[in-house]
Amino acid sequence: MPGFVAGKKRFSETKFSNLVNEDKSTLLKDHHKVVDDSPILPGLLDDVSKYCLALVPRSDSPAMGSVCKRWRQFIQGEEFITVRKLARQVEEWLYILIADSKGKGSHWEVMDCFGHNRRSLPLMPGPVKAEFGVVVLNGKLLVMGGYSSIDGTASVSPDVYQYNSCLNSWSRLSNMNVSRYDFACAEVNGLVYAVGGYGEAGDSLSSAEVYDPDTNKWTLIESIRRPRWGCFACGFEGKLYVMGGRSSFTIGNSKFVDVYNPEKHKWCEMKNGCVMVTAHAVLENKLFCMEWKNQRKLSIFDPQNNSWKMVPVPLTGSSSVGFRFGILNGKLLLFSMKEDPTYRTLLYDPNAAVGSEWETIDIRPSGLCLCSVTTKA
Repeated sequence: MPGFVAGKKRFSETKFSNLVNEDKSTLLKDHHKVVDDSPILPGLLDDVSKYCLALVPRSDSPAMGSVCKRWRQFIQGEEFITVRKLARQVEEWLYILIADSKGKGSHWEVMDCFGHNRRSLPLMPGPVKAEFGVVVLNGKLLVMGGYSSIDGTASVSPDVYQYNSCLNSWSRLSNMNVSRYDFACAEVNGLVYAVGGYGEAGDSLSSAEVYDPDTNKWTLIESIRRPRWGCFACGFEGKLYVMGGRSSFTIGNSKFVDVYNPEKHKWCEMKNGCVMVTAHAVLENKLFCMEWKNQRKLSIFDPQNNSWKMVPVPLTGSSSVGFRFGILNGKLLLFSMKEDPTYRTLLYDPNAAVGSEWETIDIRPSGLCLCSVTTKA
């Protein structure tokens, strides 16, 4: 079979097969699923067909997924993202949770890496909830737990839903073992962790659990030393860090950092964290935080030397003292919590020359930003 042209590069059948085999373990991850054996594109080897589909812009993936069952199976699996990475077609998208008017729930909107192609996501399944956890896993959005109030009756949820941008749809995953809200969650090495929070009876929790997407199961792990809520989590160098929030063992907000080592299945503790964090994001293996008592300064944590540095936030763009963070193109975005049509979003570039780290841009949410996450798929 002759080679085919993609852009300016020519790929032969043999060369492409070798390219795919470089990450064969990942491509076979969905081996336990029942797969349609019909060809993806008649007349072409499946490896070549998959590459062709991966070259299509991600915004067109939902339309491709409706063509046939075979295409849908491929597009909704991890293999699709793997082939897009091999083809260097990965796109970055920013998902922003927007507060609805009068505080009646929230909805998601998404924009591309240029702040364009803004659109709203389909409504999340189930009742309207608050204080849920959000994590990105394998290019997909996971929404976990939270609480809802129906006819004056509050209910805490163990539900987990996944949004697949390639199909523009939500699906349900296995429930957490523990119903919780206002808890810490993060992805570490392809697994999702949920720690602490409040339980069904309004009690503070010390329990922790981990989700494995390969088995679609949650497993309880060793609990943290003390109940903790209002905290947040992030992953660094294969470990889970839990910090901020409150603890029943401390007065006021906790500076203790709980660190979980997945290899040893053990927690350890250090005392060098932020307190009462209103926004946080991980960028280039560093943690960026905004604290409630000092919201005109950016706190940056470097896990390699376990140290913090403070960076003043300029008054240009917005004089607001409240921000939510976003990440696009390796830069930190600061969305003002002040609903003022004249304000501009602040941008912090950690790689810019000294004195040139800050600038303002026009990218901004359509409403009040509650949180945001970035996906690459």
